[in-house]
Parts: sequence; C-alpha cells; structure tokens
Amino acid sequence: REGSSHGRGGNLGKGPEVGTNCAQSREEPLLLAELKPGRPHQFDWKSSCETWSVAFSPDGSWFAWSQGHCIVKLIPWPLEEQFIPKGFEAKSRSSKSDSKGRGSPKEKTLDCGQIVWGLAFSPWPSPPSRKLWARHHPQVPDVSCLILATGLNDGQIKIWEVQTGLLLLNLSGHQDVVRDLSFTPSGSLILVSASRDKTLRIWDLNKHGKQIQVLSGHLQWVYCCSISPDCSMLCSAAGEKSVFLWSMRSYTLIRKLEGHQSSVVSCDFSPDSALLVTASYDTNVIMWDPYTGERLRSLHHTQLDPPMDDSDVHISSLRSVCFSPEGLYLATVADDRLLRIWALELKTPIAFAPMTNGLCCTFFPHGGVIATGTRDGHVQFWTAPRVLSSLKHLCRKALRSFLTTYQVLALPIPKKMKEFLTYRTF
Repeated sequence: REGSSHGRGGNLGKGPEVGTNCAQSREEPLLLAELKPGRPHQFDWKSSCETWSVAFSPDGSWFAWSQGHCIVKLIPWPLEEQFIPKGFEAKSRSSKSDSKGRGSPKEKTLDCGQIVWGLAFSPWPSPPSRKLWARHHPQVPDVSCLILATGLNDGQIKIWEVQTGLLLLNLSGHQDVVRDLSFTPSGSLILVSASRDKTLRIWDLNKHGKQIQVLSGHLQWVYCCSISPDCSMLCSAAGEKSVFLWSMRSYTLIRKLEGHQSSVVSCDFSPDSALLVTASYDTNVIMWDPYTGERLRSLHHTQLDPPMDDSDVHISSLRSVCFSPEGLYLATVADDRLLRIWALELKTPIAFAPMTNGLCCTFFPHGGVIATGTRDGHVQFWTAPRVLSSLKHLCRKALRSFLTTYQVLALPIPKKMKEFLTYRTF
C-alpha cells in the first residue's frame, strides 16, 4: 500500500507546463514527492502513526511534518534533488555548489515526547521574537528567531527554535489534546491554541508564554482555529454544526455561523480576510462573508465518477480545507481518497488527485505546491495551479486587506463594483 499513491499520482499525466496555468486550467495535480517515516523498533508501528499536521514556514524556507510517534521533522525547503522528479526542480533552488556551502540548513528531528496534533510556524522575520531568542542565546542577540509551536496529546504546547532545534518554552494550561495552533500573522508572537478540552487559549510568547485569555463556549472538542490575515478575527471549529467568530482585539464572540448539517472540522481565511471557508463531515465546504455572516456559496463533494446503476452516489466527510496564497483556489481533502482543487468562481472542482487516508493539506506560501498528510504518517507534495492574478483581483485583494464589507458598501462606487469587491459575483 505504501507505493500505491505514488504510482497512481504518476499516471495522472505530465502536469501543467510552467506559465500556462490559469483559473480555468484542468490539469490534474502531479505527485512530485512522497516522504515516509522510518519504522522505529520501540513502537507499535500501527498505533499513533498519523500525520495530523503539516506546515510551511511563512517565508517558504522550512517544512514541518508531524510524522507520528511523537516526532516532528523540520525539513529545509526546497527538498533535496533526490526527492524531486527530473523536470520539476524548484526554480528558486540555488546551484549545488551554493546549497552545500557553509550555513546551509540541515534537517532536524524534534522528539516531542507525546503524539503531535498541531503545528504552527511564527511569521518571519519577526522583530519581537529577537527578544525571545536573546533570552536563551545572549551571545547572539541580533539573530532573528523562527519558531515552531507543537500541540501535544497531553495538553502541552512546546515551542521550538527552528534554526537550532532547541526547546524554548513549554506552555501548560489545556486539559486535553491540543488539536490546532495559529500565530497572528502580524509577527506579534501571539499564539492561539484549540483543544479537546473545548476551549481556545491565547498565549503571548513575548511574555515568557503567558496565558492571556481563555475562550469558552464550545460544547465539543475544538478541531481547528484560524486567524484572519488582518489579525482582526479568529475562527474556531468544533464538533458542532456552527463555527464561532471571535474578535482578536477584545477576545469576545462576534457571531456564530450556522449552515452546516454536521460537525465542522476545518476552517481558513482568504489572504485578504474577506472570505472564510469551513469544511464539515456533511460533505460541504461553505464560503462565508465573515463580516456580515452571509453564506456566499456551498461546494458539495460527491463521487468523481457516479455509478450508472441505482447504487448510492458515494459522498464523503471532509478533513481539511485551505486557500491558495493568491486567493484564487481552494484545496480540500476528504475521506473518499481524493484531493480536490477548486477555482474560487466555480462550483465544481477543476482538478482531482487520488490520495489514500488523507488528513490535512496546506499550500506552499509562494504557490505551485500542495502538501498533504495521511493516516499512514506519509506526506505528499503535489503540483498546484500557477496563475497570474488579474489586475481586477489584485486590486480587490489590496482593497479588501484593509476595508471591511460594510466599508466597501459605503463607498460611492457603482453597484457592480461593490458586488465584485465583496465577492458577490459568483
């Protein structure tokens, strides 16, 4: 079974040609690489081997992989050449002579001592984080510090320094599994954690990891938390049909979004903070306006090739949803063994890829690659659509980065322009 995904992915075709992708492209994702964990003899291999989380650092220089058995791998990005098929080497990769020079980052193994559920990188560079670095490395106070937070099975959160692999802080407070983590994108080193103890907690890493707030109200395990790129809102999804929107300024509940028919398990904001997507076991992704609470669109997940007879069409629970970095695509992972890619303005997927036992997905921050994690502890890297955003979308993205929906509606501009700027033109 280990090789099945790679073989199927390799048969999907040659993949998209560089520079030809657009929002209407229907090239299937090509499996670029698959990483598999070694088999530690001291563990029962079948238990706790899941890759619950994968993450890229915001600058794209590191990849973190929760590979099961309490281990997180920190891998410099791009991957080494031996992992990448010929013709797909990253264009940004330096020459071999450069990459082997002094100071080249090395892969690191973090032994967290507990099953790792959540991962989050701090923004980079982050001037305030230099203070955290300086407290533990007084001999090099001017070095910027990229941080990885790991959420563990026992409710602990361990904070690691990426460049050295050193443990910086251990945050205690949660009473159960820390399922998800999210840093504020502003670089302020505020960390949000989501737990099975039905709470979210806010931590300030500039104050020695002080817990500054506990957010209560969920009645079930909290699966996911996502902070809007403008740092104004926090979305949390639990084993409930509604999702909660919180203010990141006052840490109070803004509203509940109602619309799903089963547990919501994943959520993500668009890069301009104007859209929120939520994924549920009800097989739907719902796209919301987080400012008004309006439901803009539903993306339904059904079998790729429905049978011609009277048997039921297979529908599938969703596991993960994420926005692409330019905000024109979504990726979803579902229990029907498919990775789907959706264009923002279309109601059906533009591409599919077969993947077994998928649990999570994330885009490379500069586009072109999607990483997925599986129940087997594997991580896979797929080609993702590359597109030059239209000038219209770039303008919308720039404006929506600092204007709420209500502020756009108050502008003295034509109605059709308002509809476009508020994503009402689907």
